[in-house]
Amino acid sequence: MVSEAPPMIALFQVAQQVQELCQARGWRFCFIGGVALQRWGQPRVTQDVDLTLLTGFGDEEKYAGTLLARFPGRIADPLEFAVRYRVLLLQSEAGVPIDISLGALPYEELMVSRASDFQFLPEIALRTCSAEDLVILKAFADRLRDWSDIESILLRQQNKIDWRYVEQNLKPLVKAKEAPHILERLAELRGEGE
Repeated sequence: MVSEAPPMIALFQVAQQVQELCQARGWRFCFIGGVALQRWGQPRVTQDVDLTLLTGFGDEEKYAGTLLARFPGRIADPLEFAVRYRVLLLQSEAGVPIDISLGALPYEELMVSRASDFQFLPEIALRTCSAEDLVILKAFADRLRDWSDIESILLRQQNKIDWRYVEQNLKPLVKAKEAPHILERLAELRGEGE
């Protein structure tokens, strides 16, 4: 149960609940989005918990069913939505949104394998994606807020980003999305930080 705590602490507590469920089942996962940004970029208030859970193709219902037994869905038929769109939309008892991407692609496996634990609070350590993977995910999402988040990651991480890894893994995603402007925008941001 999540205690009455400041919003970010409550969010970390919900993330910890999800993590404990995943770890108890031996599932491979990592937090992405706003939780990971607290580690790698300039912290900002985030309203939800986002993670990628490796399910592979064909086992989505098994994973989603287990999660739905613990956390209620946020939409009318969360299981059907999860199988169709590969995103399971849940919420905590306190109403914190939980968005779980059902991962299966080689890049998602790589991202999860590179994830590491970070101590957010004395009693809460969460497994988050790397700074490079967060840049890739946010650039691929290509929303105004995501570009601001990338700027904050570059500001905080400075020269610690492995740009070869970012380019190697972002280029195929950008090509599949047919959005070459993403690479151009990222190059512009890198130029501003150098």
